[in-house]
Amino acid sequence: MVDPSEALPGRDRAMRVAPQHFVLGTPLQPPFREGYERAIVGMGCFWGAERVFWQAPGVYTTAVGYGGGFTPNPTYEEVCSGRTGHTEAVLVVFDPAKTSYAEILRLFWENHDPTQGMRQGNDVGTQYRSAILWTSDEQRAVAEASKAGYGEQLRAAGYADITTDLEPAGEFYYAEDYHQQYLAKNPNGYCGLGGTGVSCPVGLSSTPAG
Repeated sequence: MVDPSEALPGRDRAMRVAPQHFVLGTPLQPPFREGYERAIVGMGCFWGAERVFWQAPGVYTTAVGYGGGFTPNPTYEEVCSGRTGHTEAVLVVFDPAKTSYAEILRLFWENHDPTQGMRQGNDVGTQYRSAILWTSDEQRAVAEASKAGYGEQLRAAGYADITTDLEPAGEFYYAEDYHQQYLAKNPNGYCGLGGTGVSCPVGLSSTPAG
């Protein structure tokens, strides 16, 4: 991981993105509907990761971007250089009356391998690390319990310890517009996403630690 003092300086101007989700037709940027929650996760290449969530029940909108690092409003090339500290991330806005944060985390865990450190399959680098960027103390508690519980499931199946970062969300920087809903715009595009085959029961995800 790059030292914050050596991270790229970035820029003040945010990336311009389309006003609406290419698939769902909902707003891509805030303000979102009152009472809706935000989840931010990193699970490897964000193209395939975003598709997992826009197909999920109860999800209002999704977007791809960069989080967990130091460089404001980075470009994709800058993130891929390893000098921003960011991971490729997906913003998921959902209706808590129709789904739950625990369910979002179930999809997160089951659709990638969270034991690989700074990589996901053939994609190698800090930008591909697994991360849960929580947006509230309640989310933090659910995420910690989820990580502990799913870690037990993985170890029972012969996997190594989970390497997923759990961090406060900080700023979510939108990626360039061509990355948004990429696999809907490019159905034959690259998707390196792959899970472990180990299931994560939702009840397990939502049980507080301790």
